[in-house]
Amino acid sequence: MKDSDVLLVDPPKLSMGDKFYLPQVAKGLGTTLKHMFRVARGDHKVIQYPEERREDKTVEEGGINHATYRGVHRLNKDEEGRVKCVACFMCSTACPARCIHIEAGESPWEDREKYPVKFDIDELRCIYCGMCEEACPVDAIELTSLYDIVGLSRSEMIFDKEKLLRIYDETVEREPM
Repeated sequence: MKDSDVLLVDPPKLSMGDKFYLPQVAKGLGTTLKHMFRVARGDHKVIQYPEERREDKTVEEGGINHATYRGVHRLNKDEEGRVKCVACFMCSTACPARCIHIEAGESPWEDREKYPVKFDIDELRCIYCGMCEEACPVDAIELTSLYDIVGLSRSEMIFDKEKLLRIYDETVEREPM
């Protein structure tokens, strides 16, 4: 390396206020005050859950857009009322949280080779990314807009096949496939 390749840059001269970070502190305080006054005049998107529900509001008011919101999972059923899943393991392979566990068995029906004997989703481990929904070739798994699920133990939050099919029965009317 030659001396002509080196550029010497003088550091900028800082004023006394810049040395003590006063402009930055004032700017941050201004942002905080702006937000405080916005909340004081009622111009905010905070809701008082559970008294106020997101379903009652429009998207502009901070409500739920059912097309884009991701809540608890459900297993869809076909026209004959059977589980739609063909146990291809695509959802569990695509899941970054590794919260889907499937055990396949030989199908009793003529139109498919296998079906899930056991299908479990650990809802506490799930990050609700929607990768399982995207990976499924038969649209068997879907995320609903139910977000207020409660469990008193970890085992209550592991949803088995029966519970996932029950969620389908509860939500199919307001959220068709």
